[in-house]
Amino acid sequence: MARSAADLEGATDKHAVTPGPILPARELLGDLLLDLQQPGPAFIEYEASLAVAPNRSPRSRGSRSRGARRAGDKSKAQTYSARLLALAANADPDRPEIS
Repeated sequence: MARSAADLEGATDKHAVTPGPILPARELLGDLLLDLQQPGPAFIEYEASLAVAPNRSPRSRGSRSRGARRAGDKSKAQTYSARLLALAANADPDRPEIS
């Protein structure tokens, strides 16, 4: 059901006047998969979410880095962590995604 919600959201065009989703369904699906100890599929969902919005919030970037780390890909985890820190250079330092 979570995957169908993510697919439906991805197939729906965003109205030009409305903001994008606060937490995209595909990103939430990635969180669910991580909680279910499925880091590989979670990483795929985070990648799909960020393909639509490449500079989305530090939360998205942090999730992608965490997914790569749990999937055993240290190189990608380090790359995504570096991108997260660059994106959040002027953010509040007490955000959990940054610390």
